[in-house]
Amino acid sequence: MKLRGSDIIVETLLEQGVDTVFGYPGGAVLFIYDSLYKYSDKIRHVLTSHEQHAGHAADGYARATGKTGVVIATSGPGATNLVTALATAYMDSVPVVAITGNVNLDLIGLDSFQEVDITGITMPITKHNFLVRDVNSLADTIRRAFKIAASGRKGPVLIDVPKDVSAAFAEYEPAKGVVSDTAAQVPDLQEALKLIKFAERPYIYAGGGVISSGAEKELTALAEKIDAPVSCSLMGQGAFDQYDPRYIGMLGMHGTKSAAETFKDCDLFIALGTRFSDRVTGGKDTFTKNVKILHIDIDEAEHSKNVPAHIEVLGDIKEVLTEIINALPQKKNPDWVQKARDLYGTCKAVQKGTPQLPVTPMEVLEKLDELTEGRAIITTEVGQNQMWAAMYYRTRETRTFISSGGLGTMGFGLGAAIGAKLAKPDKKVINVAGDGSFGMNLNELVTLSKYQVPVIQLVLNNSVLGMVRQWQRMFHGAHFSQTTLDRPMDYIKLAEAFGLKGYVIQKTEDIEPVLKAALKADQPVIIECRIDRDINVLPMVPPGADITKPITDMEIT
Repeated sequence: MKLRGSDIIVETLLEQGVDTVFGYPGGAVLFIYDSLYKYSDKIRHVLTSHEQHAGHAADGYARATGKTGVVIATSGPGATNLVTALATAYMDSVPVVAITGNVNLDLIGLDSFQEVDITGITMPITKHNFLVRDVNSLADTIRRAFKIAASGRKGPVLIDVPKDVSAAFAEYEPAKGVVSDTAAQVPDLQEALKLIKFAERPYIYAGGGVISSGAEKELTALAEKIDAPVSCSLMGQGAFDQYDPRYIGMLGMHGTKSAAETFKDCDLFIALGTRFSDRVTGGKDTFTKNVKILHIDIDEAEHSKNVPAHIEVLGDIKEVLTEIINALPQKKNPDWVQKARDLYGTCKAVQKGTPQLPVTPMEVLEKLDELTEGRAIITTEVGQNQMWAAMYYRTRETRTFISSGGLGTMGFGLGAAIGAKLAKPDKKVINVAGDGSFGMNLNELVTLSKYQVPVIQLVLNNSVLGMVRQWQRMFHGAHFSQTTLDRPMDYIKLAEAFGLKGYVIQKTEDIEPVLKAALKADQPVIIECRIDRDINVLPMVPPGADITKPITDMEIT
């Protein structure tokens, strides 16, 4: 049947199983939005306040479901507003398809109104991108984009569609079924099995690749089979039940001392689906000094890129772990696991508020964990709030901790929370923010209000850019240059202005009743939690230092 290009776009999205798209209309996507109007009974469009946050919402939707998120933006500034969102998804290997409009084909390259070379701009931050010059190739291009986004190491793909291509007509034939990939070849695991079999003090480190692969059950089975403690990266939060006695916390710059001490004593470090970020390894010479590393990853480019591994296994985590588990005998290391566990929970830095601001973020997040039993979806902004959430909220289920890890995007969390809540309406969704990050995306309160998305926006308000201030104190002589905010914002009035419910936590006695009220409310909520500006994220390993020697106490001057 012959369809307009814009109708082909929507038909192909439906063919790919898409039920929700996020975006913002504009001149170059008018035909696409006309088709969305016609297909509104089949596909939901969520209008955000800004294209960047539409991109983050698509990202959050993808992380919460494992499906590919979709975002639509117009040409020029609409497209460039997606750049940060695409870079965020790229760094964290999140499958997103972005569809942008562009000027007519004969206007490309002439500096036309709202024209930009978005494929050139996004080439370094997408897995692939396309400029569609012929409407006859439009459907197959979209199909290819979805396959690329969701295969191998996942990531974002951009499709740029000139306006006259979306307006043109072509024959459209639905796909005759998805062609499955050739069965993956299981790599030779003999050397890896030998390492694991003879290890007396194995340590499992799970990254985001475990979640991307859907290998959470296999991770648990491996930990039980070889009787090993487990640590998760920031991107791996939720890959392993943190209520499990084998869990010992994060490793790295803001990891637990138990994770660091256990790493120091292990004889085999089994790294699953991780890229060995500098925030994890610290000084690379000391990281690899006394331990053998087995690195399993789907992306060959990550093998020995940041740290050299003794054995590298290339493959899908789920498939590789299945083979390993089936081939290994049951092991018992009770003393080793107990030693690691004894350290956990006893080595967290103790910090207190002030008489004026007695509440600490640790208390708030631990109470939130208790009230939700670790089963809510937590999204975060970036900075101290992000680290506190990862450290003090014990995530129990996969795809329930959603945070910008690689790029560290302030302003990510609220859009991601919207996408996650729309994807998982039965889940409680809380976005944990600092007041600095919240200032970058509070315009999306309009979206919460318009669609009545019952997200809880928790703002840990210390009136400063907390993480930058902490670094200024530690490494720049306490020169607090442009990190003191002291914004005269009334959060209750702000909530009322957007038609939301607002609460304030000012003292310890407020924490439980406010959180309970917010969790019970079936509407969007803002909670301002006033905390002291000099509470730090501890432990902390200075950049490039030995991760086994974290700072656990800081004198405030």
